Amino acid sequence: MVLSEKLAMLRKQNGLSQEQLAEKLKIARQTVSKWETGLAIPELDGLISLSRLYGIPIDRIVKNDDDCNLKLSPAPEGNTADWISFLIRAKRNCYAGHGAEVEPSRPKSHDLKYAENNLLYIDTYIGGEKFAGEEALWQNGIPVWAMNYCGRVTGEHFSGDFLKEALYNVPAQMCYRGPELYQNGDYVYHCKAEGSFEWYQGYEDIFYSDRKIYELYFHGGLIQ
Repeated sequence: MVLSEKLAMLRKQNGLSQEQLAEKLKIARQTVSKWETGLAIPELDGLISLSRLYGIPIDRIVKNDDDCNLKLSPAPEGNTADWISFLIRAKRNCYAGHGAEVEPSRPKSHDLKYAENNLLYIDTYIGGEKFAGEEALWQNGIPVWAMNYCGRVTGEHFSGDFLKEALYNVPAQMCYRGPELYQNGDYVYHCKAEGSFEWYQGYEDIFYSDRKIYELYFHGGLIQ
């Protein structure tokens, strides 16, 4: 596979238009177009930026004899804005909205599911006061996005209802867990994240009367 074809395929796999990729790399859309038509080759800085954005080594991008690239397949056609909008509705209909659990997919797991047309969301986790899980999104039966998380209760007065209340207010600009700040009485929820929907990591915690009683780490991004 030649470099121009590979660049176009990687962009599509990550659900980006030429305009969106150009904006993320802070370059002109015409530059992206030239890369994908073979009229230009990315400079080293461009390759480094692509490597970081897609989460793959530069070798995987530039080598013609890299077997891994032969296995790449076009990502499902979709718009990340539509996926984000669906993800927020799914979250509000599942754990955050006190949704009913479905049949567990693993021993003693807690599973929640939400679907609309060709989109499917599943949240599955194990544990109690210490827990770990994964949220994922499928389009037409093909996985397109996922997030792993691991958390624990660290103090007294933890309230699962307050956590759900905070997560129900998930913002579109940071659609992974909850808002940057949410408070109700003595409970205060914080969430910080780095990256974008395509590739990100973050942390959330809850304080009760100025004492931390809960924490969770999460990371994920587009897949294919």
